[in-house]
Amino acid sequence: MSRRVLMMAALTAAVSLAIGAISALRCEAEAAPKRVLVVSYTAGFRHSAIPLGEKILLKLSQEDRDFNVTFCRTAEDVKRLMSPEALRRFDAVVFNNTTGNLGIPDLQAFLNWIREGKGFVGIHAATDTYHPEQIGGDRSYIDMVGGQFKTHGAQATVDIIVEDREHPSTRHLGPVWKVKDEIYEFRENNRDKLHVLMALDRHPDDGHPEAGQPGDYLIAWCRNYGKGRVFYTALGHRDDVWESAEFQKHLVGGIRWAVGLEGGPARK
Repeated sequence: MSRRVLMMAALTAAVSLAIGAISALRCEAEAAPKRVLVVSYTAGFRHSAIPLGEKILLKLSQEDRDFNVTFCRTAEDVKRLMSPEALRRFDAVVFNNTTGNLGIPDLQAFLNWIREGKGFVGIHAATDTYHPEQIGGDRSYIDMVGGQFKTHGAQATVDIIVEDREHPSTRHLGPVWKVKDEIYEFRENNRDKLHVLMALDRHPDDGHPEAGQPGDYLIAWCRNYGKGRVFYTALGHRDDVWESAEFQKHLVGGIRWAVGLEGGPARK
């Protein structure tokens, strides 16, 4: 066998080994659990369900095993874990009943991080976070999450219409989900910009003058944000909601969708 043939055979073998190593690394990366940062720090009203929410999110991650969670609980944690450099470690962030101006070191860099292909999951008061008036009129966070909290009445039992029963966060539900919780109203209805997952067709019986009147009140939605994915649910005020299997499956499905483990881009 000539020297040229031997050299070509050796080169072919080296290339094959390199391709195999790259493929193995890709498989390993795809199999590694997604890294999710759970932010529970609040700069405004603090929901009593936050600690329970942390316990349940930890439990869900341990049961699912396709994602793990790291907790961000204090102002110092926000500075340490939500800097542009630190965010590179994570695949998604969950805002667990956050409120107010959280003090993210670079809010625009955080939003760009999502836009470039990461996931965002907002629970209940995540829409009561970064109001434009808190940050000099900047609407960029509100535009990302898809809604801005306006008010709520007394806690009420509602019949939620499940509009998309194929999404990972809602496919375990029937056409209507009866839930008692604190039902948010938003400053604007952004249905035309969102993929709505669940909504009410009448005002909740919460003590407001509009109670029982027909209307369109969004409860959960998802959306594309650049290359990233945003999922939001307005539920999650009451402990018994967090403890329910339906809500836990709703959250797991939303997280799995946001990190790209299930489902395609939002249909909107």
